[in-house]
Amino acid sequence: METTTWTRIKKYTELQGTSGQEHRVRQAFRADLTPLVDTVQQDGLGGVFGVKQHADHTAPRVMFAAHMDEVGFIVTAILPSGAFKVAAVGGWNPAVISSQRFSLFTKDHVYPVVSSSVSPHLLRGSGQASQLPTVDDMLFDAGFVDDQEAMAYGVRPGDFIVPEVTTVLTANQQRVMSKAWDNRFGLVTLLGALEDLQDVTTPNTLIMGANVQEEVGLRGAHGAVNLMQPDIFFAVDSSAADDTNGGAGHQGRLDQGTLLRVFDPTVVVPLRLKEFLLSTAEDNHIPYQYFVSKGGTDAAAAQSELTGVPSVALGVASRYIHTHQTVWSIADFEATQAFVVAIAKALDETTLKTIMGD
Repeated sequence: METTTWTRIKKYTELQGTSGQEHRVRQAFRADLTPLVDTVQQDGLGGVFGVKQHADHTAPRVMFAAHMDEVGFIVTAILPSGAFKVAAVGGWNPAVISSQRFSLFTKDHVYPVVSSSVSPHLLRGSGQASQLPTVDDMLFDAGFVDDQEAMAYGVRPGDFIVPEVTTVLTANQQRVMSKAWDNRFGLVTLLGALEDLQDVTTPNTLIMGANVQEEVGLRGAHGAVNLMQPDIFFAVDSSAADDTNGGAGHQGRLDQGTLLRVFDPTVVVPLRLKEFLLSTAEDNHIPYQYFVSKGGTDAAAAQSELTGVPSVALGVASRYIHTHQTVWSIADFEATQAFVVAIAKALDETTLKTIMGD
């Protein structure tokens, strides 16, 4: 991996921004995106998209969209003890929340905070040792002595709490441990793809950028699609790997290539779109794996806008997503970036008509 790519990965995975609090990520992404495109547009919720305009304004409009936001929490109440009650922003497994470092973002400051846990000493004889906490059970502790001190430091309900993590390479230099690969992966991939396409005239008007608020119901993609008016839409996202127990029949394996997401509860990939993706991957010798997901992506929102937009998700499988520590494959990331570039080069008017034909 090139040093510039690694620097970008660290930058974006260590940036903090939950759904509705993406401004730090957006500012960085806009600055990196602007030199690579002809124009930049922002939708009403804060999604940012760069456009490489084809000389023929009737050329297909091909849209690739990541999402900026990561999962976190929002303060709902400040208790007399100075601790906070929270609500989840995005999906969390309660088993992974306890005793983790976070950052608390107030109006003017950022404070360190930890999620609560119960000491094993206090569980003895309680009958609760085997019971998992719920998000409603969790408290967050910034070390304030009481609620008055917390308020004096500017803490208010509605403030965001975001995981605090340093991104590192694994010992074999082939994988990475980070937070927020769902979905800073998409941002890094699209920036890299645009760099690869700098001296390439694609047979389409190319739209690449990132939505907001995907983790709380795919909210940002609706407005983004109506703003950018694509003919076809690709969500670029990270999905949950299920490959650690060694059993057969599991979906999403590290180091096996980019994902060809053929089905999820919200999207059935159009038949000819699937065939186009298969032939593009094979013609360009890009490793891929079939993937059936139990969750959705922004492709679900995009397909129901305008008069119906053919949509599919591209991406990688990553272990332990929606936690502080995701493990993911550099080879899979590189395969997906190559796949995005190959799709952008191949999707001309004839191909689009074939995809949308009977």
